[in-house]
Amino acid sequence: QVQLVESGGGLVQSGGSLRLSCAASGRTFSTYVMGWFRQPPGKEREFVARISRISVTDYADSVKGRFTISRDNAKSTVYLQMSSLKPEDTAIYYCAASERRGLSFQSPHDYSAWGQGAQVTVSS
Repeated sequence: QVQLVESGGGLVQSGGSLRLSCAASGRTFSTYVMGWFRQPPGKEREFVARISRISVTDYADSVKGRFTISRDNAKSTVYLQMSSLKPEDTAIYYCAASERRGLSFQSPHDYSAWGQGAQVTVSS
C-alpha cells in the first residue's frame, strides 16, 4: 500500500497563492491515479482535481482556471498549485491514490489511500 504525506498548507490572504505537495512512498508511484479532495468546515469531502497515470487532468468547476494539478513521477510527488484563492477555498486538503481503472475518480470511494490532510485557510 502506498503512503501519502501532504505539505504546504497554511494561511493566505484572498487572491493569494499556495502550492500543496503530496509525497508518496511504498509502491510504484506512476501506477497510481492521484487526486486532491478538500473538506470545508462542517461539510463533506469534495473532489478538487485528479491526474491520470499519463497526466490527463480533471478539475471541479469551482477551481477550474485557478488550480493546477501536476505530478513528478521521478520524485513520487503530486502537486496542487492554487491561485486566486478565495475564502470559500478554506478547507482541509487531502491527496489520494488509486490503482483502479475505468472510474471517474471524482468520488472519494474511487481511492484506497489517503494522506493525513493539510489545512488551507484563506482570509478575506
